[in-house]
Amino acid sequence: TQEVGKLKAVHNMPPADKDREARQIDRLRQLAQESGLDPAFAEKLLNFIVAEVIRHHEHIRGLETDD
Repeated sequence: TQEVGKLKAVHNMPPADKDREARQIDRLRQLAQESGLDPAFAEKLLNFIVAEVIRHHEHIRGLETDD
């Protein structure tokens, strides 16, 4: 994700893509349900991961703009 963060910073793209995130959440919830897992837990886990990735992308953006 660091390379993606760098590309987003260089091309002035936002660190988050809410539409893509929503599609991934829907997909993950369906996979969890099909696997007999708790879809709500799967969604919470994905939200945590996405938040961390966005935080890293924002940090990278700050580094890229300081150059």
